[in-house]
Amino acid sequence: MTINTIPQTSSPVVAQNTTPLLAVEHLTRSFGSVTKPVLAVNDVSFNLEPGQIIAIVGESGSGKSTLARLILRLLPASSGTITFEGENHTSSNTRNYWRKVQAVFQDPFAAFNQFYSVRGVLLQAARLVSGISSGERDKRMFEALLSVGLDPEEMLDKTPYQLSGGQKQRVMIARALMLQPKLLIADEPTSMLDASLRVSILNLLKDIRDKYGMSILFITHDIGQAYYVSDHLLVMYQGELVEQGKTEEVIAQAKHPYTQRLMADVPKLHG
Repeated sequence: MTINTIPQTSSPVVAQNTTPLLAVEHLTRSFGSVTKPVLAVNDVSFNLEPGQIIAIVGESGSGKSTLARLILRLLPASSGTITFEGENHTSSNTRNYWRKVQAVFQDPFAAFNQFYSVRGVLLQAARLVSGISSGERDKRMFEALLSVGLDPEEMLDKTPYQLSGGQKQRVMIARALMLQPKLLIADEPTSMLDASLRVSILNLLKDIRDKYGMSILFITHDIGQAYYVSDHLLVMYQGELVEQGKTEEVIAQAKHPYTQRLMADVPKLHG
């Protein structure tokens, strides 16, 4: 995606001087032995405000997906803290945490249970919601599918083999919306899709933020997509956070050589 061809839209004003929705402090994850540790994520700290979209950009191996999995509590941190809505969730009950923090991964084909219809996939998500009636469950299914631009009557009984890649990714987003989360982590959600479908998914993420006031952590290797979708940009290199700031400011005044190199890979940054 070339940055100069992307129309910019105004973003909702993020409330200032409030408790961050998500606060990541000195988060570190090492692999390997004690004598030869490999730091996949090294001392990363940042805040995500309510209603904000932050993009984490970096090449393969930069640590961005490992960071996403740490925040999702799919991997334990070696050190550091994850605070959500003012509470330390570094080692809290994951079931309660996952009701508020949901994810969409890059491969909708792998994420979609091949034995379930769309209805079955959404019903599985509904099981995480305690005390929900069948009527409320069905209402959420219809609203979630409509929110991602899919016709519930047409989609609910379809199987994975009857869906396109773009439709599967939209169903995965609808599954996350079933829980009405406050944070959606989108880890390379367009990388398995055709170029013609990528902008539609990026627009969908922005629409979800605008409609629900949901915060989004968008993980990508493509700085053009990051520029298009985010308010705030974090740049990761070799497990470290090397630059961060408002997206337009980072793009216009990149200081770190790695950020400058990422931008050099885009044909044109300004129209």
